[in-house]
Amino acid sequence: MKTSNFTSKPLHWLLAFGGIVGWFSSFILTVDKIKLLENPDYISSCNVNKLLACGNVVKTAQASYFGFPNSIIGVSSFPILAVIGFLLIMGFSVPKWMIGIITLASGAATVFVSWLSYQSIFVIGILCPYCIVVWGMTVPIFFLTLRDLLRSSKRSFFRNLAPLAGYLTLSWFLVVGAAIYFELIF
Repeated sequence: MKTSNFTSKPLHWLLAFGGIVGWFSSFILTVDKIKLLENPDYISSCNVNKLLACGNVVKTAQASYFGFPNSIIGVSSFPILAVIGFLLIMGFSVPKWMIGIITLASGAATVFVSWLSYQSIFVIGILCPYCIVVWGMTVPIFFLTLRDLLRSSKRSFFRNLAPLAGYLTLSWFLVVGAAIYFELIF
């Protein structure tokens, strides 16, 4: 099959490898949560110091916002993105509605990880390195998918908005990075 004519190669690679990296981080977080449930004294693999401590974050109510570990969302959704990304890399097409669903789902996920980053920085006061990796995969997946979808629009207004996606991605990382620096480090 011919590659989708409206998705970019960077998106294909981001979905494929971002899906793998996001899944791995989510998987480790899920394993750590299980080990903490089995043994409350368990020390997480990424407990580095008082500031960087996945185990301490995983124990909070925010880490199970929907009544189950948030990482299960990543364990179940990132592999789908990886498969779609690898199919696109191999030259298969995906319907535009599928990219639309990925945009909506990753947009909701971006809102959720933005809330989680706020909670981690300003409420909990601890950073989870694996969580940060998940944030770092989720946000660009949303904005790059949105960009490609906007580029393929029949309306010039939406096509003209497409370049903003890169700036929005960079802005998100700068805001979160600044918040981490000024709230937790400085």
